Amino acid sequence: MTGPLGWLLDAQVSFAGSPVLVREIVGNVFGLAAAVFGLRRVVWAWPVGMIGNALLFTVFLGGAFTTPQAHDLYGQAGRQVFFFGLGLYGWWRWSRNRRRGGDGTAAAVEPRWATGRERLGLLAAAVAGTAVSYPVLAALGSWGPLPDAWILTGSLLATYGMARGYVDFWLIWIAVDAAGVPLLLRGGYYPSAVMYLVYGAFCVWGLAAWWRTSRASRSELAPISSNYAEAVA
Repeated sequence: MTGPLGWLLDAQVSFAGSPVLVREIVGNVFGLAAAVFGLRRVVWAWPVGMIGNALLFTVFLGGAFTTPQAHDLYGQAGRQVFFFGLGLYGWWRWSRNRRRGGDGTAAAVEPRWATGRERLGLLAAAVAGTAVSYPVLAALGSWGPLPDAWILTGSLLATYGMARGYVDFWLIWIAVDAAGVPLLLRGGYYPSAVMYLVYGAFCVWGLAAWWRTSRASRSELAPISSNYAEAVA
Protein backbone atom coordinates (compact mmCIF):
# COMPACT_ATOMS: atom_id res chain seq x y z
CA MET A 1 0.00 0.00 0.00
CA THR A 2 1.28 3.45 -0.93
CA GLY A 3 0.51 6.98 0.18
CA PRO A 4 0.09 8.33 3.74
CA LEU A 5 -1.95 5.33 4.87
CA GLY A 6 0.66 2.91 3.57
CA TRP A 7 3.39 4.86 5.34
CA LEU A 8 1.43 4.82 8.59
CA LEU A 9 0.97 1.03 8.40
CA ASP A 10 4.60 0.25 7.54
CA ALA A 11 6.74 2.98 9.12
CA GLN A 12 8.99 2.04 12.03
CA VAL A 13 11.43 3.82 14.32
CA SER A 14 14.08 2.48 16.67
CA PHE A 15 13.46 2.62 20.41
CA ALA A 16 16.07 1.28 22.86
CA GLY A 17 17.58 -0.68 19.98
CA SER A 18 14.28 -2.35 19.04
CA PRO A 19 11.97 -1.58 16.09
CA VAL A 20 8.72 0.16 17.01
CA LEU A 21 5.75 0.82 14.74
CA VAL A 22 4.86 4.46 14.15
CA ARG A 23 1.19 3.51 14.28
CA GLU A 24 1.68 2.24 17.85
CA ILE A 25 2.98 5.67 18.81
CA VAL A 26 0.22 7.50 16.92
CA GLY A 27 -2.47 5.24 18.36
CA ASN A 28 -1.30 5.94 21.89
CA VAL A 29 -1.16 9.69 21.21
CA PHE A 30 -4.81 9.53 20.17
CA GLY A 31 -5.51 7.57 23.36
CA LEU A 32 -3.84 10.22 25.48
CA ALA A 33 -5.74 12.98 23.68
CA ALA A 34 -8.99 11.12 24.39
CA ALA A 35 -8.02 10.89 28.07
CA VAL A 36 -7.40 14.65 28.19
CA PHE A 37 -10.80 15.31 26.59
CA GLY A 38 -12.34 12.85 29.05
CA LEU A 39 -10.79 14.70 31.99
CA ARG A 40 -12.35 17.91 30.69
CA ARG A 41 -15.64 16.10 29.97
CA VAL A 42 -15.54 16.99 26.28
CA VAL A 43 -17.63 14.83 23.93
CA TRP A 44 -14.73 14.61 21.46
CA ALA A 45 -13.06 12.19 23.88
CA TRP A 46 -15.04 9.36 22.31
CA PRO A 47 -14.43 9.73 18.54
CA VAL A 48 -10.77 10.61 19.11
CA GLY A 49 -10.36 7.52 21.27
CA MET A 50 -12.01 5.35 18.61
CA ILE A 51 -9.37 6.36 16.06
CA GLY A 52 -6.68 5.26 18.51
CA ASN A 53 -8.53 1.98 19.09
CA ALA A 54 -8.51 1.19 15.37
CA LEU A 55 -4.76 1.82 15.09
CA LEU A 56 -3.83 -0.16 18.21
CA PHE A 57 -5.98 -3.10 17.12
CA THR A 58 -3.61 -3.57 14.18
CA VAL A 59 -0.59 -3.30 16.49
CA PHE A 60 -1.48 -6.05 18.95
CA LEU A 61 -2.37 -8.64 16.29
CA GLY A 62 1.09 -9.26 14.92
CA GLY A 63 -0.03 -12.46 13.16
CA ALA A 64 -2.52 -10.65 10.96
CA PHE A 65 -0.68 -7.34 10.55
CA THR A 66 3.00 -6.68 10.01
CA THR A 67 4.57 -5.94 13.39
CA PRO A 68 8.14 -6.30 14.69
CA GLN A 69 6.94 -7.99 17.92
CA ALA A 70 6.66 -11.77 18.11
CA HIS A 71 3.83 -11.77 20.65
CA ASP A 72 0.10 -11.63 19.96
CA LEU A 73 -1.82 -9.94 22.78
CA TYR A 74 -5.37 -11.01 22.01
CA GLY A 75 -6.74 -9.35 25.12
CA GLN A 76 -5.12 -6.05 24.17
CA ALA A 77 -6.41 -6.38 20.61
CA GLY A 78 -9.87 -7.52 21.68
CA ARG A 79 -10.34 -4.63 24.06
CA GLN A 80 -9.83 -2.20 21.17
CA VAL A 81 -12.91 -3.75 19.51
CA PHE A 82 -14.94 -3.45 22.71
CA PHE A 83 -13.60 0.07 23.25
CA PHE A 84 -14.92 1.01 19.83
CA GLY A 85 -18.39 -0.26 20.74
CA LEU A 86 -18.36 1.41 24.15
CA GLY A 87 -17.05 4.55 22.46
CA LEU A 88 -20.24 4.70 20.40
CA TYR A 89 -22.28 4.32 23.61
CA GLY A 90 -20.29 7.00 25.44
CA TRP A 91 -20.47 9.35 22.46
CA TRP A 92 -24.24 8.94 22.31
CA ARG A 93 -24.72 9.34 26.07
CA TRP A 94 -22.53 12.43 26.48
CA SER A 95 -23.98 14.04 23.35
CA ARG A 96 -27.52 13.42 24.65
CA ASN A 97 -26.62 14.98 28.00
CA ARG A 98 -25.36 18.12 26.28
CA ARG A 99 -28.50 18.42 24.16
CA ARG A 100 -30.65 18.36 27.29
CA GLY A 101 -29.64 21.95 27.97
CA GLY A 102 -31.43 23.06 24.81
CA ASP A 103 -28.64 25.45 23.80
CA GLY A 104 -25.95 22.76 23.95
CA THR A 105 -24.30 24.21 27.05
CA ALA A 106 -25.27 21.45 29.48
CA ALA A 107 -22.44 19.35 30.91
CA ALA A 108 -21.63 16.20 28.94
CA VAL A 109 -21.53 14.29 32.23
CA GLU A 110 -21.81 15.11 35.94
CA PRO A 111 -19.14 13.18 37.88
CA ARG A 112 -20.32 11.22 40.93
CA TRP A 113 -19.11 8.27 42.96
CA ALA A 114 -20.83 4.99 42.17
CA THR A 115 -23.38 3.79 44.70
CA GLY A 116 -22.73 0.73 46.85
CA ARG A 117 -24.87 -1.42 44.58
CA GLU A 118 -23.11 -0.11 41.47
CA ARG A 119 -19.70 -0.87 42.99
CA LEU A 120 -20.76 -4.40 43.84
CA GLY A 121 -21.86 -4.78 40.24
CA LEU A 122 -18.49 -3.53 38.99
CA LEU A 123 -16.63 -5.87 41.34
CA ALA A 124 -18.70 -8.86 40.28
CA ALA A 125 -18.17 -7.99 36.62
CA ALA A 126 -14.41 -7.64 37.21
CA VAL A 127 -14.14 -11.10 38.78
CA ALA A 128 -16.44 -12.78 36.27
CA GLY A 129 -14.88 -11.04 33.26
CA THR A 130 -11.34 -11.96 34.27
CA ALA A 131 -12.31 -15.54 35.09
CA VAL A 132 -14.04 -16.02 31.73
CA SER A 133 -11.52 -14.25 29.52
CA TYR A 134 -8.42 -15.88 31.07
CA PRO A 135 -8.98 -19.42 29.71
CA VAL A 136 -10.14 -18.00 26.38
CA LEU A 137 -7.01 -15.89 25.99
CA ALA A 138 -4.81 -18.78 27.16
CA ALA A 139 -6.40 -21.11 24.59
CA LEU A 140 -5.84 -18.53 21.86
CA GLY A 141 -2.17 -18.41 22.80
CA SER A 142 -2.17 -14.87 24.15
CA TRP A 143 1.12 -13.93 25.75
CA GLY A 144 0.59 -13.34 29.50
CA PRO A 145 -3.08 -14.43 29.53
CA LEU A 146 -3.84 -13.62 33.19
CA PRO A 147 -2.77 -9.95 33.25
CA ASP A 148 -4.09 -9.66 29.70
CA ALA A 149 -7.49 -10.91 30.95
CA TRP A 150 -7.61 -8.32 33.73
CA ILE A 151 -6.47 -5.53 31.39
CA LEU A 152 -9.26 -6.47 28.98
CA THR A 153 -11.93 -6.67 31.69
CA GLY A 154 -10.78 -3.66 33.69
CA SER A 155 -10.47 -1.48 30.61
CA LEU A 156 -14.03 -2.21 29.57
CA LEU A 157 -15.35 -1.50 33.07
CA ALA A 158 -13.38 1.76 33.25
CA THR A 159 -14.72 2.89 29.88
CA TYR A 160 -18.27 2.03 30.92
CA GLY A 161 -17.76 3.92 34.20
CA MET A 162 -16.51 6.95 32.29
CA ALA A 163 -19.62 6.92 30.10
CA ARG A 164 -21.80 6.77 33.23
CA GLY A 165 -19.83 9.51 34.99
CA TYR A 166 -18.48 7.39 37.88
CA VAL A 167 -15.48 8.96 39.61
CA ASP A 168 -14.47 5.38 40.40
CA PHE A 169 -13.50 4.72 36.79
CA TRP A 170 -10.17 6.49 37.35
CA LEU A 171 -9.31 3.97 40.11
CA ILE A 172 -10.06 1.09 37.75
CA TRP A 173 -7.76 2.60 35.13
CA ILE A 174 -4.95 2.88 37.69
CA ALA A 175 -5.32 -0.85 38.46
CA VAL A 176 -5.26 -1.62 34.72
CA ASP A 177 -2.11 0.44 34.23
CA ALA A 178 -0.40 -1.34 37.13
CA ALA A 179 -0.85 -4.67 35.34
CA GLY A 180 -0.21 -3.33 31.85
CA VAL A 181 3.22 -1.73 32.31
CA PRO A 182 5.19 -4.90 33.18
CA LEU A 183 3.29 -6.99 30.61
CA LEU A 184 3.98 -4.58 27.77
CA LEU A 185 7.62 -4.11 28.75
CA ARG A 186 8.19 -7.87 28.68
CA GLY A 187 6.44 -8.10 25.32
CA GLY A 188 8.53 -5.34 23.73
CA TYR A 189 5.65 -2.89 23.28
CA TYR A 190 7.72 -0.01 24.63
CA PRO A 191 5.65 3.00 23.47
CA SER A 192 2.49 1.43 24.92
CA ALA A 193 4.31 0.66 28.19
CA VAL A 194 5.53 4.25 28.44
CA MET A 195 2.03 5.52 27.69
CA TYR A 196 0.63 3.27 30.42
CA LEU A 197 3.01 4.98 32.86
CA VAL A 198 1.83 8.36 31.61
CA TYR A 199 -1.79 7.21 31.85
CA GLY A 200 -1.20 6.11 35.45
CA ALA A 201 0.00 9.56 36.48
CA PHE A 202 -2.74 11.18 34.41
CA CYS A 203 -5.38 9.02 36.11
CA VAL A 204 -4.30 10.30 39.53
CA TRP A 205 -4.80 13.84 38.22
CA GLY A 206 -8.12 12.92 36.64
CA LEU A 207 -9.31 11.28 39.85
CA ALA A 208 -8.56 14.42 41.83
CA ALA A 209 -10.26 16.66 39.23
CA TRP A 210 -13.46 14.60 38.97
CA TRP A 211 -13.55 14.18 42.76
CA ARG A 212 -13.44 17.97 43.22
CA THR A 213 -16.17 18.42 40.61
CA SER A 214 -18.41 15.85 42.28
CA ARG A 215 -17.95 17.56 45.66
CA ALA A 216 -18.77 20.96 44.13
CA SER A 217 -21.91 19.52 42.54
CA ARG A 218 -23.07 18.13 45.89
CA SER A 219 -22.41 21.50 47.56
CA GLU A 220 -24.55 23.26 44.96
CA LEU A 221 -27.40 20.79 45.43
CA ALA A 222 -27.38 20.98 49.24
CA PRO A 223 -28.77 24.53 49.57
CA ILE A 224 -31.45 23.75 46.99
CA SER A 225 -32.55 20.71 48.96
CA SER A 226 -32.56 22.68 52.22
CA ASN A 227 -34.60 25.50 50.74
CA TYR A 228 -37.08 23.03 49.29
CA ALA A 229 -37.48 21.33 52.67
CA GLU A 230 -38.09 24.70 54.36
CA ALA A 231 -40.65 25.68 51.72
CA VAL A 232 -42.54 22.41 52.15
CA ALA A 233 -42.47 22.78 55.92
